[in-house]
Amino acid sequence: MRDGSNDVPNDVPNDVLNDPDQHGSPPGTFPFSAVVGSDDLALALVLTAVSPEVGGVLVRGEKGTAKSTMVRGLAAVLPRQQVVAGCRFGCAPGDGAGCPDGPHDPDAAAGTRAARLVELPIGATEDRVVGSLDLERALGRGETAYQPGLLAAANRGILYVDEVNLLHDHLVDLLLDAAAMGRNTVERDGVSVSHAARIVLVGTMNPEEGELRPQLLDRFGLTVEVAAPREPALRAEVVRRRLAFDASPAAFAARFEDDQEALRGRIAAARSRVGAVTLTDEMLTRIAVVCAGFEVDGLRADIVTARAAVAHAAWSGRTVVTVADVRAAARLALPHRRRRNPFDSPGIDEDLLDELLGADEPDPEPDPGPGDGGEPEPSDHDHDHDGEAQPGSSSETARTDGQESPRQPEPQHAELEPGPGEGREGGEGGESEVPAASTVSAADEPYRAKLLRAKGIGQGDPGRRSAALTSTGRRVGSTTARTGPVHVPATIRAAAGRGATGDRSGRLRVLPGDLRRSVLQGRESNLVLLCVDASGSMAARKRMEAVKSAVLSLLLDAYQRRDKVGLVTFRGSDAELTLPPTGSVDIAARRLRDLPHGGRTPLAEGLGTAFDTLRVERLRDPNRRALLVVVTDGRATSGADALGRAARVATRLRGEGVESVVLDCESGRFRMGLAARLAEHLGAEHLPVGELAASAIVGAARTPRPTGRAA
Repeated sequence: MRDGSNDVPNDVPNDVLNDPDQHGSPPGTFPFSAVVGSDDLALALVLTAVSPEVGGVLVRGEKGTAKSTMVRGLAAVLPRQQVVAGCRFGCAPGDGAGCPDGPHDPDAAAGTRAARLVELPIGATEDRVVGSLDLERALGRGETAYQPGLLAAANRGILYVDEVNLLHDHLVDLLLDAAAMGRNTVERDGVSVSHAARIVLVGTMNPEEGELRPQLLDRFGLTVEVAAPREPALRAEVVRRRLAFDASPAAFAARFEDDQEALRGRIAAARSRVGAVTLTDEMLTRIAVVCAGFEVDGLRADIVTARAAVAHAAWSGRTVVTVADVRAAARLALPHRRRRNPFDSPGIDEDLLDELLGADEPDPEPDPGPGDGGEPEPSDHDHDHDGEAQPGSSSETARTDGQESPRQPEPQHAELEPGPGEGREGGEGGESEVPAASTVSAADEPYRAKLLRAKGIGQGDPGRRSAALTSTGRRVGSTTARTGPVHVPATIRAAAGRGATGDRSGRLRVLPGDLRRSVLQGRESNLVLLCVDASGSMAARKRMEAVKSAVLSLLLDAYQRRDKVGLVTFRGSDAELTLPPTGSVDIAARRLRDLPHGGRTPLAEGLGTAFDTLRVERLRDPNRRALLVVVTDGRATSGADALGRAARVATRLRGEGVESVVLDCESGRFRMGLAARLAEHLGAEHLPVGELAASAIVGAARTPRPTGRAA
């Protein structure tokens, strides 16, 4: 795919640049105006295109909901741009102040190009994103020169990150900083450069694969929850259009070209109008009332809502911000900022929003969209979205109050013992069996759990748990590998070690074989597999509540450390992989809250299911180390020789080198110490559940406790 302007050089790789050379969608791109059932997403993308200062859009939704389709289609409806010929950063004529390729001659030749859509690969490195030292010129000619990155390529266009939740946190930070400041500053490898990076940042993600941490969520200006429509007629129209597009992309694009052109003109008009829109003190006060009423942290929500309201007024053809503009902006700017912890569902209570805004001002009539008067549209995303249109997903989530600081639980004592009439478990533990009826216990609030780490040095994906050789961290050595950041001193030493200079000037000649890469040590993410006992012995008074609270705390810790999590539960006569390993702790928390308990204790089956799960995951991702957390009181009562079978499976896990922690749920004055014996067979750390919330203690796996005594 070539650049859209014949007189403007383009050194952006073709595999990341979508740059059609004329209006209209590139081949294979579904027209933006032809997408139905995604009104809120269309509005959010248009607002941030009208005013990039809004801060970008985060699109959250299940697979197959046209997230990527709409983002890729947006570039085709953005107005064409004038650019200075020869500028690698796409500066507009007369707007090259501070450009590394400037200063530009005001009379220099200018060309035009379509707005760029640059896609950021998940595996991109930091130097590929922000730019770095031009190695060819540095090693070949001894010159210090800057090689622009993807932020330079996306200047005045769209930078799209698919599966942004899988991108490493420090890269997301870089992107959000550039989007907020409108500039990219590089200070590395002897290069000091600052250039314009006025981008529309759009990220899409499937929450089932993991969440962004709250600090990064807050940095996105707007967020949209998308879901597939449930109305049969609308679903049928989606399929009808998709089949028509697949059959003849060119004919389908031509069918919607008038709508595309009208939308393009409306965006251009809104861009020219946005600077003249007035935000009155009354509307600014209403924005403050709304943000305070929803108890969002900080003032970024107020700023983003104000900018989005101004952009919405410009998009709607108004020169003064109204209540309708504030309402439309708040629906997009506040939902993700209300989350107090990763288990809170995003969303906004629209009844509360209307109450805070007041109903004393009627909504203006919606402006006609570019598709009006033509073929019926099941979902016209070009209409004024300040009225009754509802989002396609979780806008109806009820308001919940978060905890300002998680409480620390007290160590569990005799109150966890079974009370009169509650019964005790029998089998080889010597106690009578609790009835097998299933019940569900609620969990207390999660707390900050102590850090559990895998021993040694791993090579997994960057994270925040165990020590590992990663792509970021402190430099601990050099290597001749072909990938990774360049270790300049080691490269020079390798060249000097050959004992020869390159020419009469005395310059050191660096050959390709001299190149050395840095070895960096940081932290990795792990697979935390929770194996939870849900048998009748856990039904003792308050015990299951404490267990669920502990497991929720471990899930919260896994979320903060960017781990994958899995959940195995066992009760009755069998075990179940309740949640296959995933990056979404939200789903794990929901499964845990609904977890019933009761019946016998098939401990061997639970450990066996954990063993099988870890074996499969090791084949899928050999570099990701696992940490098995067994949550149990150590009893085994299901089947013949229950304790013996459990011991044999535990020994097998130990033989496979599985790192384990046994979270002992036994309580009361008289304890059997079965969990401690299980820890011996596993070669695991033995940790009473009451000591999990010891935030001042170092990681349990790094300082093992004696395992030969009962808790």
